[in-house]
Amino acid sequence: MLLKNIVLVGLGGMIGSVMRYLTSHFIRHDSFPYATFTVNIVGSLLIGAIMGVASKQEGFGNWRLFLATGVCGGFTTFSAFAWENMQMIQQARYGAFILYTGASLLFGIAAVMLGYLITK
Repeated sequence: MLLKNIVLVGLGGMIGSVMRYLTSHFIRHDSFPYATFTVNIVGSLLIGAIMGVASKQEGFGNWRLFLATGVCGGFTTFSAFAWENMQMIQQARYGAFILYTGASLLFGIAAVMLGYLITK
């Protein structure tokens, strides 16, 4: 079972990563990161639709692994971030939502800067 799940996620991730690369290749602009913006919004729409279908369809687990975890995960991890934030809002966990969102942005940007400075 674990091996099947790994294969499903791996194949989906490969497809998502290729889609991400192609998006970055075909959508180029120097003044704004349109490719990343597009990937994040499309990925968020896709994971929302996939999880919506999964919540209504019994036995959708393999497709959820392949599409949500694999394809969307390879395409953009922002979709998982957006999904988790939506769940916290739906559960009225507003403090956790603000903390998670703010800390992710702040520490994520700080970590990129630190990693860059360490290797520069």
